[in-house]
Amino acid sequence: PAAIQAASFSRPTRPTLTPPLTLVTGATGFVGSAVARALLARGHRVRALVRRGSDRRNLTGLDLDLAEGDLSDEASLARAAAGCRYVMHVAADYRIWVPNPDAMLRANVEGTRAMMRAALAAGAERIVHCSSVAALGLTADGTPADEATPVSEAAIVGIYKKSKFRAEQAVLDMVRDQGLPAVIVNPAAPIGPRDIKPTPTGRMVADAAAGKVPAYIDTGLCVVHVDDVAEGHLLALECGRIGERYILGGDNLLLRDLLGLVARTAGRSPPHQAVR
Repeated sequence: PAAIQAASFSRPTRPTLTPPLTLVTGATGFVGSAVARALLARGHRVRALVRRGSDRRNLTGLDLDLAEGDLSDEASLARAAAGCRYVMHVAADYRIWVPNPDAMLRANVEGTRAMMRAALAAGAERIVHCSSVAALGLTADGTPADEATPVSEAAIVGIYKKSKFRAEQAVLDMVRDQGLPAVIVNPAAPIGPRDIKPTPTGRMVADAAAGKVPAYIDTGLCVVHVDDVAEGHLLALECGRIGERYILGGDNLLLRDLLGLVARTAGRSPPHQAVR
């Protein structure tokens, strides 16, 4: 009978649950704003840590709370983390070259330690730390590496990569020694909308589209859409294992093929390989 069928498919009434409050550091940035958007779409309440005077165009129209603070100001991090069930630590100084390496180390390494301490003190149930594939090891034969590929700081070239390696090790140390409930994600080179700064990867794509890359070297990289990176953060939050790390990658491309694809899409001639 229709009445029985209707009863069979009726849903039980459940009490309304308050959506979790989640802190996102670096929320004004390229990856951070994508993570904030993904959290909102998943039903989270989002608190965004923003620096005073920062460019907030990536947050325009989003229903979230703003907490002014800085990775160098532990008191501001404590205020931002207060009452948050989850923390997504995405903020970082992402530049290939800097005139003052110490400033990058303070932001990426000491700033990460400070954020982890604040999250731990606030009682956060789960933390996702955004590291980088730059912190992973490389294989001797050039085949793609994975999360278990051995790595040592001595083999890492460049202050940005070293800073991300040290930050990741600091998080792992706190997981082991202090019970920090953190999961690590290692994004590859992100591309996509809202790269307003732009990031080094975004600058490379923009320059190739504008015909400003006359030549390239024989190398490759892994590129991934920024929205896939954001989804990877949420999957790490929901399903990741404490103390584990997860590569967030997309397509492994030769630099020749990537620059050629961008140039041809923009109606430009592809660049030539640099002569050594």
